[in-house]
Amino acid sequence: MLWPMFAIALGFLGLAVLAVLAVRVYLEVRRLASQVAQASRRITDASADLERAAVDLARAGHGVRP
Repeated sequence: MLWPMFAIALGFLGLAVLAVLAVRVYLEVRRLASQVAQASRRITDASADLERAAVDLARAGHGVRP
């Protein structure tokens, strides 16, 4: 009778550990997703700045040509 109760207790403990780890993974995935979204916004802003700079440079270079 002792061994089946011990096995059930270990099984429950194992499930509890897996649940805690699953919550930790979920929180890390959410944090990573927010960082990816922030990086995506920064890349979009940088590409818009680069496009504006390229247009200004093209205008300046077009007027200098003979």
